[in-house]
Amino acid sequence: MNFANPDLLIEPEQLAAMLDAPDLRIFDSTVFLVPAERGYRAESGLERYRAAHVPGAAFMDLIRAYSDTGSGLGFTLPTEDALAAVIGASGIDRNKRVVVYSSGHIMWATRAFWLLRYAGHERVEVLNGGFDSWQAAGLPTATGDEHYAPATFAPSLRHGYFTNLAGMRDALGEPGVCTVNALSPDVYAGTGSMHYGRPGHIPGSRNLHYDQLLDGNRFAAPARIHAALDAAGLLSAPRVIAYCGGGISATVDAFACLLMGKEAVTVYDGSMAEWARDPTLPLTVGDQP
Repeated sequence: MNFANPDLLIEPEQLAAMLDAPDLRIFDSTVFLVPAERGYRAESGLERYRAAHVPGAAFMDLIRAYSDTGSGLGFTLPTEDALAAVIGASGIDRNKRVVVYSSGHIMWATRAFWLLRYAGHERVEVLNGGFDSWQAAGLPTATGDEHYAPATFAPSLRHGYFTNLAGMRDALGEPGVCTVNALSPDVYAGTGSMHYGRPGHIPGSRNLHYDQLLDGNRFAAPARIHAALDAAGLLSAPRVIAYCGGGISATVDAFACLLMGKEAVTVYDGSMAEWARDPTLPLTVGDQP
């Protein structure tokens, strides 16, 4: 079995062979999560990037530049104008080929991918295995800060890539919608100490922990990913909505769907951080939807 869309992933050796391409833009999108009283606190990976990164790569600030920092949530989709402006300021136009990666968990690269695809950019790839795989291959690294010349990015939003709280509420119980929680089984069930203010999951949602789709920090083999998605009902459902704690790890599940050719996939941007803070919204505790 092969991926339906293998061009969404790139291997380190493939990237190394095209570092001098003038239309290439590489971005380190690293963020680190530190446990906090409610969920996690995000810390920038900028210093890690400065210590070592893929030659030519610039840093993509997902915490501030690529998020709406006024929402009261850790990560929130920017407005169309704000997103287009920061993409252009990063040096990306519609003709550039973009590769995103992370020095930490691959979910930061899939979040960066999801944002760029939502904005309408077609040529975006995730470095499989991230910076760890680059170093494991013995490939050269660079230090310090690197930047690309600013460009103009004309957005063409794919509105189906994200939904908000209203869209999530409307989807509850809607026939044909498979809602999937990408968090660990104990967080999904609400039985562990970790939660987002209130334990449990959105009623009716199934659990497919993103870790089931990975082999270390790489995406697993196509057959394994297909089996996991199929068992959770994601491949047979007309539409999938993935969520997590803050719209980050849900993009791993969503990206895996794209790899297997499942296009009708939406990420609930606010996820549990938004849902759980409203005490009037229901939550289900336990390992069943």
